[in-house]
Amino acid sequence: MAGPQVTSVVVCDEHGPYQATVHQVLSHTFRSPCPVCKAAQATKDEAEAAQRQRAELAYKLGDALIPKRFKDKTFDSYTAATEVQRKVKARCIRYADEFGQNLEDGRCLILVGNPGTGKTHLGVSIAQHVMATTRHAAAYRTLGGILQAIRSTFDGGSGQTEGSILDALVRPALLVLDEVGASKEAPSDFELTRLFSIINGRYERMLPTIVISNLGAKELPAAMGERSADRLREGGGIVLPFDWKSHRGKEEI
Repeated sequence: MAGPQVTSVVVCDEHGPYQATVHQVLSHTFRSPCPVCKAAQATKDEAEAAQRQRAELAYKLGDALIPKRFKDKTFDSYTAATEVQRKVKARCIRYADEFGQNLEDGRCLILVGNPGTGKTHLGVSIAQHVMATTRHAAAYRTLGGILQAIRSTFDGGSGQTEGSILDALVRPALLVLDEVGASKEAPSDFELTRLFSIINGRYERMLPTIVISNLGAKELPAAMGERSADRLREGGGIVLPFDWKSHRGKEEI
């Protein structure tokens, strides 16, 4: 039989005295835990849960969330030589710094323009920043790699299903989706359908996506489908054009 609850000062071995609620059940005495210890444990549990989620997603995606080739891509290592480049870099940094609000709004970011201008570098830098400063998972994938992974499931030998691949891409708080519209040919129904499944799945969960393409902003809807493009624009989607010349073979950005 439980006795009445009373408030009493008890001592935590680590944090000293605190006000605890104490009550008796039969021969057992129960007291509320030290609030500092309780908060620390909650923070630890949250961090461990986030780490498990990242590890699970990395396993399902078949690689680290950020591939080894891009591990050194950060804002600090991106060289902005012109005023336009500095403004684009600053806007990407702002998107990363304001990720909490962008996540709440489901606001997407579209990086378009000439190859070799640093779009992938900045897209990955945003993902790296999110991973370093929050407990959210951020992943980078190319559309071609995704489609290849899906095709490999058709004979049943890959150990994955199309559904499991798509689910892993829909779940991260941020997905950087590169090489959209890379083919010189018109996109197939297979490509458009799978791309829409990813974009729409994230749209329904209000999760932001960064889309990277060597096409121009006006060309992109035809390459990815108007329905997908429309979902990226909703919620104040941001388009950043990279219209300067390639720096590959010169200074890496």
